[in-house]
Amino acid sequence: MIILKSRAEIDKMRAACRVVAGALSGLREYIKPGVTTGQIDAFAEKYILGSGAVPAFKGYMGYPATVCASINEVVVHGIPSGRALKEGDIIGVDLGAVLDGFYGDAAVTYPVGEITEELARLIEVTEASLYKGIEMAIVGNRVSDISHAVQSYVEPFGYSVVRDFVGHGIGRRLHEEPQVPNFGPPGQGPKLKAGATLAIEPMINIGDYHTVVMDDGWTAVTLDRKHSAHFEHTIAVTEEGPEILTKI
Repeated sequence: MIILKSRAEIDKMRAACRVVAGALSGLREYIKPGVTTGQIDAFAEKYILGSGAVPAFKGYMGYPATVCASINEVVVHGIPSGRALKEGDIIGVDLGAVLDGFYGDAAVTYPVGEITEELARLIEVTEASLYKGIEMAIVGNRVSDISHAVQSYVEPFGYSVVRDFVGHGIGRRLHEEPQVPNFGPPGQGPKLKAGATLAIEPMINIGDYHTVVMDDGWTAVTLDRKHSAHFEHTIAVTEEGPEILTKI
């Protein structure tokens, strides 16, 4: 069941989402060659706590950190560590915050220094696919209209859409109904109504869509070890159209 939010509840979500957006905006300047994923995690946690919020991921189902830091072939859920970023890497940073009982969640894939044209295009197409999906989050559409918009945009570029991980509803909990895949035919799934709040998050691979989870139980990598990119926004479905709550 999709939990519809009142205007007052969406206002509270908007406040949590502003914290998420602020942390991701600050990381855009912070991320550079030589910075470790552990330092990125510390930066984000300090920002979130300093904003009066609480990291949403830390301790969630035992997850040990504030952010997921996913480098190159890591699709999602990379655990921060002492690993230093190198020139030419790309890194997806996914983070969430809880404020006044409501969640915000977003992700950005950043270039580290100068990257190849191939990786720049992967980032550009993945981010654009997120907005294609958001455009379909309107009253009367169905969840899979979002999914189909993402898939039909990225596949002509020769990329594949990850199947093993999907977007989700969000609100008083980090993960609510419905699941929001990034693939599939249109016109399927629950009908969208005003007050629905969703975390839409395309994960797009240069190679095949298959993934595997590493021995730590969290880090998901592409099976063929080719690069992957990830973008996410928390949005609200309104009578006026989709509102991006985590807009940076």
